[in-house]
Amino acid sequence: MPDFYAVIGNPIHHSKSPLIHKLFAQETRQDMQYEAILVPLDGFEPAVRAFQQRGGKGMNVTLPFKLEAYALSTRLTDRANAAQAVNTLKFNGNNDILGDNTDGAGLVQDIEINQRVAIAGKNILLMGAGGAARGTIMPLLTLKPRLLAIANRTKEKAQVLQRQFSAHGNVLSGHYHDFSGESFDIIINATSASLHDELPSLPEGIFSKESLAYDMMYSQELTPFLRFAQQQGVIKLVDGIGMLVEQAAESFFLWRGIRPETKKVIEMLKNKGH
Repeated sequence: MPDFYAVIGNPIHHSKSPLIHKLFAQETRQDMQYEAILVPLDGFEPAVRAFQQRGGKGMNVTLPFKLEAYALSTRLTDRANAAQAVNTLKFNGNNDILGDNTDGAGLVQDIEINQRVAIAGKNILLMGAGGAARGTIMPLLTLKPRLLAIANRTKEKAQVLQRQFSAHGNVLSGHYHDFSGESFDIIINATSASLHDELPSLPEGIFSKESLAYDMMYSQELTPFLRFAQQQGVIKLVDGIGMLVEQAAESFFLWRGIRPETKKVIEMLKNKGH
């Protein structure tokens, strides 16, 4: 019998995780199956328990359940503890659930290695203060940017993250318009706006031609955020497909003890137009 894994979320129909993990399993010759599970917004814990009962070995967790996955975990990795959000669960029997967060590792790997953009000394704007943003803050700060500004529709949420992480670097927080007129080297959209084909309330004048515009979401066309950045003259436009593959490789390593190659998988997904 193969080992069972899954991604759980709402919505989930767009997820590329089953394909990515199938390719990883083929490449590393692992006997495993991976499925996507759509659950109602109030049904996260029962669905996880049911998957465990079936003998499931681990799960990826996507929107909007990363904070619930954090609460459900009985043990946490250091990076999940720092993020207070979990995107990877590993079931070890005896109701032991290890929670990890591979989002930040996936993001910095994609920016620094795949996109060849250094983070050290840069001014970064992180848009959003939910589970997706949380997982990336500590890994970004570890690479010593000059500034990490966190902008959110609800200012208080951004301020909570500023207080949580300000001991680790130069962190500012505010509403979107608080950063109008500031120019950033790297602008990261960690909101779910692109999932709904919407544009977050971007501050005026944040892009320069040399900026990297990075959307954690991905779609066949440019997302509204990347389209807007392009209209502002930005040339380096990157969606979240590389981050998705890189964070999946981190999850795979946690589960199987083998680190798969990511380059071919990223290229394949990009060539297919996601």
